[in-house]
Amino acid sequence: MGGRSDDSIEDYPQSPVPTHARRGFLSTAVILLGFTFFSATMWGGGAIGVAFPFWPDLIAVILLGNLLLAGYVVALAYVSQKSGLNTVLMGRYCFGRVGSRWPDLVLGFTQIGWYAWGTATIAILFTGLLDLGDGWRAPLMVLFGVTFCWTAFIGYRGLERLSLVSVPLMCLLIVVSLAIATRDAGGVAGVLSIAPTATMGVGEAVTIVVGTFIAGGTQATNWTRFSDTPRTAVGAAALAFLLGNGLMVLVGAYGALVYGESDIVQVLAMQGLLAGGVVMLFLNIWTTQDNTIYNVSVAGCDLLRTNRRRLITLGGAGLGTVLALLGMYDWLVPYMEMLGTLVPPIGGIILADFAVVHRGRYPPLEEASRCAVRWTGVVAYVAASVIAIYSPGIPPLTGIVAAFLLYGAGNWIEARRHPSADCR
Repeated sequence: MGGRSDDSIEDYPQSPVPTHARRGFLSTAVILLGFTFFSATMWGGGAIGVAFPFWPDLIAVILLGNLLLAGYVVALAYVSQKSGLNTVLMGRYCFGRVGSRWPDLVLGFTQIGWYAWGTATIAILFTGLLDLGDGWRAPLMVLFGVTFCWTAFIGYRGLERLSLVSVPLMCLLIVVSLAIATRDAGGVAGVLSIAPTATMGVGEAVTIVVGTFIAGGTQATNWTRFSDTPRTAVGAAALAFLLGNGLMVLVGAYGALVYGESDIVQVLAMQGLLAGGVVMLFLNIWTTQDNTIYNVSVAGCDLLRTNRRRLITLGGAGLGTVLALLGMYDWLVPYMEMLGTLVPPIGGIILADFAVVHRGRYPPLEEASRCAVRWTGVVAYVAASVIAIYSPGIPPLTGIVAAFLLYGAGNWIEARRHPSADCR
């Protein structure tokens, strides 16, 4: 009596979020900002920072890339708030009871890979920054692998409380660092006068900006489904993926432009802020790692059809730590870039299914499980992934658009051929 239900403790992994569990704007926004504040995004920004003049070219690339990214995430955020469902649960409607397990695997293993990369990264950087021997790397990986999953184990409340503390501190340190960098470059005029030292096409640069977080953005529904209104979900997603992710790209680009260094911790060391840099690195990676392993737990719950999210959180963190110890740090990035191409079509199909097939209103979740496999969704996903891989342009966005169009067209054709069929 009076205690929290098992579903509440586990954050409703197999059901819509009920009205009484919905949260306001601040709660959703700080979690999503903590998720998008990620060191890898800064390094992506560093790659483009040395290839364009700061104004207007670099700013235009960053703005365009993040507008495209935010638009996609905002659309998914709206659907998740209206339905109370996350990406893996919405996948049952367009892929079927069995077919939806493929997106579960793709989304889950994408995030396990990132968890391994983040765990290895902070261990390697700490041994270097603190001048520890290489023998410390493995113990630190184990330590961080366990630590980072703690707030995710608690659930939404744990993610929220950590982000409420860490996000303002990181923002303050970033603002101070940008001010010092501007001073060191000779003011705004000095920054504007810095000439690019590398070349890169606009399409490639926008691809890097979009690709920094589009796989994670596809699973931002894990938190926007807790939003109390559509405006809350849309506003929080726009803030995090337009301004938050954009700030991370800008910081990396700015450091590369002024100091020739995209690693924010190294930039802070050059500015005499190393202590703050170490704290920031830890908070920066923790607020992304806990969200990442939370994504793993939600995908795992749908894959195994279980409500035991906390148990899967521990299992996912353990697997990610093992992969970090096995050296996934060295070969993860190309692998994750490929998964970053394979993940976005899932979101494109979900958006088409909600908007075109269900006309903005899902039936009860139980109806999504009537069909084992919805072949229209499976075929559209495979075709869109192939198009994204082999077509010119921005692969993640190409995959989203292709998936949306192919799924919509496929359902229209099948509806005309078999008007009364439940499974198409």
